[in-house]
Parts: sequence; C-alpha cells; structure tokens
Amino acid sequence: MNFIIWLVVGGVIGWIASMIMRTDAQQGLILNVVVGIVGAALGGWLISPLVGVPSINQDAFSLGAMLVSLVGAVVLLAVVNLLRRGSVR
Repeated sequence: MNFIIWLVVGGVIGWIASMIMRTDAQQGLILNVVVGIVGAALGGWLISPLVGVPSINQDAFSLGAMLVSLVGAVVLLAVVNLLRRGSVR
C-alpha cells in the first residue's frame, strides 16, 4: 500500500513542479510520476541535509517532506530545461 501512495504523491509533486516550470503541456502522467520521484530523491540528497527534513522517498509523508521533494523536482526540471533548451524556462 505504501508503494501506491508513494506513486500517487510522486505524481502530484511532479505535476505541481511541471506547472511551476511551465512544462506541463509537454509531460504526461508517467513522466510526472518519474519527475516527482526522482526529484524527491534529488531533494533528499541535496536539500534534506541542509534543512533536516526527509523527503517522501524516506517514508516520511509530512508537509516538510512534500516541500523538500517539490523543490527537488523543480531543480530537476530546471536542469533538464537548461540542458535541453539552454535556458531554465
């Protein structure tokens, strides 16, 4: 059951991050889930040690964990946009 919740929350985080970065029209459901989960891993690796809050990949479903995962997903999309287009947006 935890796996299904992880996928749903990852999809929502990926969708919100894609709306923030204005890439929502280019992404589908599966890519939103991937962006949310990989962004959460990135956020857990880079941001969690700085703020002391785990990401959703560390079995912590709290508001702080969602925000860390969202920031990680936004950073991931910014890096992908920078590599693909040459600009962050």
